[in-house]
Amino acid sequence: MSITTKPLTMTLIAAGISSTFLSAPSYGEDAFFEALSSGKVSFSARARYETVDQDNALKDADAFTIRTTLGYKTGDFHGFSAFAEVEDISDIGSDNYNSLSNGRTAYSVVADPDGTEISQAYLQYNGFDTEFRFGRQEITYRKAPFHRFIGTVLWRQNHQEFDALSIRNTSFENTTINYAYIDEIHTIFGDDRDVGTFIKDGDIDMDGHLINIQYTGLSIGKLEGYGYFLDYNDREVISSQTLGLRFSGAQPLNENVKLIYTAEYANQDDYKDGTMDDQNYYLAELGAKYNGWLAKLSYEMQEGDGTDSFKTPLGTNHAFQGWADQFLSTPAQGLRDIYFTVVGKVLGAKIVAVYHDFETDKDSLDAGDELDILVQKTFKQHYTVGVKYSDYNADSEFASKVDTEKFWLYGQIKF
Repeated sequence: MSITTKPLTMTLIAAGISSTFLSAPSYGEDAFFEALSSGKVSFSARARYETVDQDNALKDADAFTIRTTLGYKTGDFHGFSAFAEVEDISDIGSDNYNSLSNGRTAYSVVADPDGTEISQAYLQYNGFDTEFRFGRQEITYRKAPFHRFIGTVLWRQNHQEFDALSIRNTSFENTTINYAYIDEIHTIFGDDRDVGTFIKDGDIDMDGHLINIQYTGLSIGKLEGYGYFLDYNDREVISSQTLGLRFSGAQPLNENVKLIYTAEYANQDDYKDGTMDDQNYYLAELGAKYNGWLAKLSYEMQEGDGTDSFKTPLGTNHAFQGWADQFLSTPAQGLRDIYFTVVGKVLGAKIVAVYHDFETDKDSLDAGDELDILVQKTFKQHYTVGVKYSDYNADSEFASKVDTEKFWLYGQIKF
């Protein structure tokens, strides 16, 4: 099957499966068959054009890719259900970009490698105010795009998933308790990407424990506590534990204006055979909402001492510290980011504008600034189109970065 026919083929399969289940005969006395046949088919296709222009020796990247997914969730059978999803990423234009697995290293990176894989496949049980999931799954504890510590990397075409057992309990009033044991991470790099002894065929082996507890019973906001313990089997020296506390909320000042605020602190240290010295994380945000518009000022600090720095290896880091992706991994000197965000709507289209000012923690080096702009519109719930632009301006004080411009044009269908 050629690459260009895969999305069309998956579309036809989706239509075929849908018609099959819709026309299946009713077997009212067979509850198990009913659970299997009364489920829901899901389908999505996201086509995206991305360009990258950097002030270095690399050639400008030019990528046109499409992400297609086809999934099926069964109905409930005595609390049990199952979900499976197939994901395909295809290059449908030129290959003038470095996907990190296509060997085109003369070009700037667009980390969307070709490939087809089972992105999710898990068994679920709901009972006793508890949800259990076992198998390959997406794990998040905050609404998108705020996946700072645990996320799906949903902006990239190949999402991040986990082979895991996850548990979610709501037995206590206003309280959600989450726990997950992670056996393997399926990264955005796909099946063909090796990174030394660390990432093998796009996967990372680990013994990871995630604990996240959220309490919404306070009138002034939401309280969240977490502990993330990551033991890397093939690179034990980077194993770490992160303990943190977050408070966020909103309060009306009058009929039109609502004050919003966030405060968060976390500490990261070595875990098991890890070798890092402990580093801290701070976040403070203050803003307001007015007639559908939001404006906020944020201060985020990831400490670093020149050798070790606070990192978020399982987060959706594209959503933080600039869409140009210059700081997906925190520099050894750490990073301070002061940024201003405006979000609103014009003619039904969502508008986002963010300005970042970067500085290292150690030595207070000027690490550049960045402007990010997004315009996106969704039609009839299922159709989305958007444009996105990022312009990072480097500074000579922090010579490891260069001026970088990125532009995206995309459209998505989701059912």
